[in-house]
Amino acid sequence: MSMSSVQSKKIDAASCCLHYLTAGEPENAVVILLHGMKFNAGTWEDLGTIEKLADAGYYPVALDMPGFGESLVCDAEQDKVLSEFIRQNEFDRPVLVGPSMGGRIALEFALNHPGILGGLILVGAVGVEENRDRLADLDLPVLLLWGGEDQISPLANSEILLNEISDAQRIIIEGAPHPCYLDQPDVWHAAVFKYLSSLRKEK
Repeated sequence: MSMSSVQSKKIDAASCCLHYLTAGEPENAVVILLHGMKFNAGTWEDLGTIEKLADAGYYPVALDMPGFGESLVCDAEQDKVLSEFIRQNEFDRPVLVGPSMGGRIALEFALNHPGILGGLILVGAVGVEENRDRLADLDLPVLLLWGGEDQISPLANSEILLNEISDAQRIIIEGAPHPCYLDQPDVWHAAVFKYLSSLRKEK
């Protein structure tokens, strides 16, 4: 039984009307959940991730990127949208979770805005090769979560990230396809919570 009810909110950022879901207390450590191409913020509610994070003392924020879920299509660059969203909410060193397409957005955001994030979780991220030359600049604890059977973003991408990012660790969810969190949510949640608690210890 969860104590945290999920709330639906809207905000204007970078002249985009963005929809997001939250639960828990805003003063807690912030975890921003992006989504893949076929998914949206509601995916994290359906999976129970939002409530689990809130119940564990985090402040989860699942964001619909422009043109997805309940966020309207807009012309602004995704990087600018995310940057404005974090700035307007005054989130302090949030952890950013990016699966697939959201992984590319999250990775590029972390590279473009050093010092803003407190952690980065990449899940079957795409866009790794394009950003390969910059990966060594990433000064952040990074968790790589990959499905062992990922056909969209092959395990080779996770190898590149693991080798190039100095503070990266990798967990392969055996037998899982590209959206590994949907395939094995218990393994996914356990890995995320272990990583988040390690960040708390480092503080």
